[in-house]
Amino acid sequence: MAARQVDTTLPKDVPTQLLIGGKWRPAHSSQTLAVSDPATEQVVAEVADGSVEDARLALEAAVVAFSGFKKTSAYQRSRWLRSWFEAILAHRDPLARLITIENGKPLTEALGEVDYAASFVEWFSEEAKRVYGRTIPATTTDRRLLAIRQPVGVVAAITPWNFPAAMITRKLAPALAAGCTVVLKPASLTPLTALYLAKLWQEAGPPDGTLNVITTSQASAVADAWMSDQRLRKVTFTGSTPIGQELIRKSADQVQRLSLELGGQAPFVVFDDADLDLTIAAMLVSKFRNGGQSCVASNRMLVQRNILAAFTERATAATAALRIGHGLTPGVEIGPLIDRPGRQKVLDHIADALAKGAQVQTGGRALDGSGFFVQPTVLSGVQPGMRVMEEETFGPLVAISAFDTEEQGVALANSSPFGLAAYAFTASAGRAWRVAERLEYGIVGLNEGLPSTAQAPFGGWKLSGIGREGASEGLDAFLEEKYIAWGGIDA
Repeated sequence: MAARQVDTTLPKDVPTQLLIGGKWRPAHSSQTLAVSDPATEQVVAEVADGSVEDARLALEAAVVAFSGFKKTSAYQRSRWLRSWFEAILAHRDPLARLITIENGKPLTEALGEVDYAASFVEWFSEEAKRVYGRTIPATTTDRRLLAIRQPVGVVAAITPWNFPAAMITRKLAPALAAGCTVVLKPASLTPLTALYLAKLWQEAGPPDGTLNVITTSQASAVADAWMSDQRLRKVTFTGSTPIGQELIRKSADQVQRLSLELGGQAPFVVFDDADLDLTIAAMLVSKFRNGGQSCVASNRMLVQRNILAAFTERATAATAALRIGHGLTPGVEIGPLIDRPGRQKVLDHIADALAKGAQVQTGGRALDGSGFFVQPTVLSGVQPGMRVMEEETFGPLVAISAFDTEEQGVALANSSPFGLAAYAFTASAGRAWRVAERLEYGIVGLNEGLPSTAQAPFGGWKLSGIGREGASEGLDAFLEEKYIAWGGIDA
């Protein structure tokens, strides 16, 4: 494949050590962790493999820094965040290159992710100045009642590999805006983007220890070390539902606050009056962005039966036309899956569906040679009981199933225990309103395949998580409210 001919040289100024208390340092054990390009399976870097000892030092540094950082003015924190935002945009090209090399997504998508990541920093640099309290009417004239909001404390941020820049800034920007300090554990598959972002934050001029980064292959042990410490007051996590459930259990002893963005199983509901040009364009972005490796990726295409043939024909043609290859190759639209287990899950979903009666319209197999590539695939005749209808595929697989009535379509969409994102397509304003209200999901895209934006709340219902990121709610997640009753006032 062309992947072997691509220059995957990293930017020269990418850190590979841990960031603790403002200092770059090797792991306590001197061990390193290999980072590979999923398109070539070749190692591109070695980063420090942090241990529990390193995690404890990072937490201590964050605790020390918090004592001063929480006293800084909102306007000063806003300026630091603004400088970080400008630095991210100034380093857009090397950041995007890093994302493509360690994550695999096409460079055009990686550039879009950098812009998306920067938008959270810009948004929360402005929201930092809007942490308002309130006064409360008292029942007597010698008292004054008020409520103020203060930073929750030291935060642990645990981020995934699928959006290695945006998932970091969506968590760190509001935490830092609120006056919290952070210990960050990025995904071991994509640590380079995190380290580069941390370098840019450090260069923006904030106090040492406000952001500490532990790259590690010992994710569970590091999380345990942090969550067993009462000084950690908040955990923000994006990842699988089973790990999120485990974090809920672990948080109980210290009663730590949680923000959890967990798994999805997004339905893509197409009614018979939908504009198919708009719908197919939305399907391509909602399904194939990052090769389908997105928590809000459409997973189940639920299509009203009398347009099933037309939708299937057009979806198949659009999918078959997608160009697959190394993300740094111009014109590539689909990169590799992140690793071997990720590829195997997609292949298992295809095999299971075929064994139970589905048909391949295009694609359906892995590519030969290096890299974790699977052809963009369309399956028709998909039915409940197939794995693709029950589990999140996280890959380039369009699974098409039919329904007859609006009620049946909504019921099928709501049949999943997950509730992160859903999509619905119709030309009827009345139907759009009815369906949007009835869908049991935290995010609904109506005639829209890419609803996420920094100024809107992002999060799920049911097994898809707790809390919201983005918007004003994203800042609220890192603030505690304090009620003050002031008596003895001479009225």
